[in-house]
Amino acid sequence: MTAKLDPFAAAPSLMKSWTGTSMAIASSLEPSLIELVKIRASQINACANCINMHTAEARAKGETEQRIYLLSAWREAPCYTDRERAALGWTEALTRLSEGHTHESAYEAVKAQFTEEEQVNLTLMINVINGWNRIAIGFGLWVDPAAAKAAA
Repeated sequence: MTAKLDPFAAAPSLMKSWTGTSMAIASSLEPSLIELVKIRASQINACANCINMHTAEARAKGETEQRIYLLSAWREAPCYTDRERAALGWTEALTRLSEGHTHESAYEAVKAQFTEEEQVNLTLMINVINGWNRIAIGFGLWVDPAAAKAAA
């Protein structure tokens, strides 16, 4: 894949702010949950860059291969907690808003598992990863996780 544009070079100040905001939001909930949300939204959006990056990050944070591989079938897999299931359902509902599906049952599950502040944090995280998916897909980005880690 050849990048169409480097958004970090084209708009460095805003991209730095976007990255900082993304990191702050990502640190607002438990790391394993955040990575599952990032991977699931990226699967739905078919963002190869973000799937590649966040599966590597999830492994580095101790996530199991089984849970990563089963993520696209999380409803049928017994290895996710009720809290994770609520977050994944909310992720799917918000990522697929344009499909016109109701999100009420997903919200009820989130409300049962997350405080109000955590609901906001989770919703912001879902918005952030959907934004990153659109940046990566739109501009044809491919970031090697090892290279990104070395640069950081």
